Amino acid sequence: MAYETLTFDVADGIATITLNRPDFANAMNKAMMYDLFAVALECDSNPAIRAVILTSNGKMFCAGGDLKEFAGQGDAMPAFITELATILHAAITRLQRMDAPLVIAVNGMAAGAGLSLAAAGDIVIASDEAAFVCAYTAAGITPDGSSTYFLAKHIGLMRAKELVLTNRRLSAREAADWGLITKTVAADQLMVEAKSIAAGFAEGPTKAYGGAKRLLLNAFANTLETQLEDESVSIGNLTRGHDGREGIEAFAARRKPDFKGS
Repeated sequence: MAYETLTFDVADGIATITLNRPDFANAMNKAMMYDLFAVALECDSNPAIRAVILTSNGKMFCAGGDLKEFAGQGDAMPAFITELATILHAAITRLQRMDAPLVIAVNGMAAGAGLSLAAAGDIVIASDEAAFVCAYTAAGITPDGSSTYFLAKHIGLMRAKELVLTNRRLSAREAADWGLITKTVAADQLMVEAKSIAAGFAEGPTKAYGGAKRLLLNAFANTLETQLEDESVSIGNLTRGHDGREGIEAFAARRKPDFKGS
């Protein structure tokens, strides 16, 4: 399937999503949000996809929402923005709750919804030339795209408030030090590192990754007893499939496991 605003490729169990509006700083217009939702559904539903890389083409990772398109809506702007936020949120939900780990490779500035998208990754690596800025309140609006959820979890409430209210710009190194991203790499090694990480995931226990991701999503919401019950159910269910049994048997036999992603 062809997409208007991004490219989507699957090879060796790895799906690669590349935002592709470089002449517009990869700003998210309506078409991009619907394209992103479509590929998120594919990544969630296709069992052949066992890891996902999300990156972008051009100098900027993503400038956030396409404010010029928003401004052109006139009196229809509130309904238009609500529609787009709803579609973006559906895409992020699918990417977060799918089994395949999501590796985000930030190649340049991540602003507004671009920062939100980066914060929603399972593993986030950034070029040492990248930077991060919340930007929403500078445009008189509040954050969307999950940033108020993930920023508070990743970096703590006070630092999240600082980013959201002051629009302080973080370098890639600062973002790593704060815990907003996993690590930084040299610009010319960004995709090499992303592909290496994704390749490791693509050979791993995909269902276990998905179960662990979903447990961690609830870690700040559940009571201890609820979380423990969810853990019991999850670990029990995983031993009903190939990978759970294979992993345990391989460990006991001191051999490398042969995970099938099932």
